[in-house]
Amino acid sequence: MLNHLLYRSHTPSLLFSRTFSSSSTLFVKGISFSSTEETLTQAFSQYGRVLGVDVVMDEVRCRPKGFAYVTFSSKEEAAKALLELNGQLVDGRVVILDTTKAVKQNRPDSKRKHADAGG
Repeated sequence: MLNHLLYRSHTPSLLFSRTFSSSSTLFVKGISFSSTEETLTQAFSQYGRVLGVDVVMDEVRCRPKGFAYVTFSSKEEAAKALLELNGQLVDGRVVILDTTKAVKQNRPDSKRKHADAGG
C-alpha cells in the first residue's frame, strides 16, 4: 500500500489535466529574473504558435516578479506545452505551468484602481 501512495505522489501532471480545455493561456511560475518576452517566446514556440507573452514586472526592482502568462494560438498547443514543459528548465530555472483565466480577471482590476482614485 505504501508503494501505491508513493507512486501516486509522483504524478503531479495529473492535477493539471482538468484544466486543458479551459484556456489557451498558460500561467508560468518560477521564471528567472533574467527572463524576457523574447526568451520565453523562444522556449514556448517549440510547442506551438505563441501569440503573446506577458512577463509580470516588479516596478520597484525593474525585474520580473517570477511569473508570466504565455498565450498560444490554440488550446491544444497550450495543452502540449503544459505536458511537455511543466517542471522543465527555462532560462536556467524550473518552471511550473498551469492554464488560467486570470489574465482576463486581472486587467479590469487596474481599471478599477484608476476609477477609485479619480472618484
